Amino acid sequence: MQFTTALLAASVAVAVSAAPTALENNYFGVIAIRSGSPIQNAAFQASLNRLIVGAKSQNATCDSFPASNSATFYIKDGELNLFSTDAPYQKVFVDRSGMGQGIIGYVTGAQPLVRNGETKGWAVKDNALTFDGAGIQACPGGIDGSYGLWLAGVSRPGGSTEDCLGINTLVVNTETPDSCTYSQYQG
Repeated sequence: MQFTTALLAASVAVAVSAAPTALENNYFGVIAIRSGSPIQNAAFQASLNRLIVGAKSQNATCDSFPASNSATFYIKDGELNLFSTDAPYQKVFVDRSGMGQGIIGYVTGAQPLVRNGETKGWAVKDNALTFDGAGIQACPGGIDGSYGLWLAGVSRPGGSTEDCLGINTLVVNTETPDSCTYSQYQG
């Protein structure tokens, strides 16, 4: 009986630790972790319809002054959203097709998704941000000297001439989210 009780308690502990962290409607930022790299401890940013890390400025229009240089997110119904108190709202997508190669970007308001874009599948597990269980990588050559964010799995997505860096992500909750509208590509 004691063995059965101990086994049951251990099973419950493992199941609880493996369950996604409940962050529905909580606001958070994300930090890139990659020792010895230029993006170690850099905050995720949003600029020109892409999620990036390591830019000098994300050029967002925010309620705070000076404007925040990191993006604030929340997850609702498995979708990752950029936090803003005002419309148009911005939603993060992933394109895992052969064409998109795991690109991570965002759309604004009624703007249509890219052809194979997916929005549902985001989760936080053990304080790490994932999409459908996949991790994230950072690839050089992004906006303003930044690294563009992509799903892990393709070593040189988007025609990159350099290998991407696999990163760990650290989700950091915020009690005082900064409402921002992130820039859009005009092309």
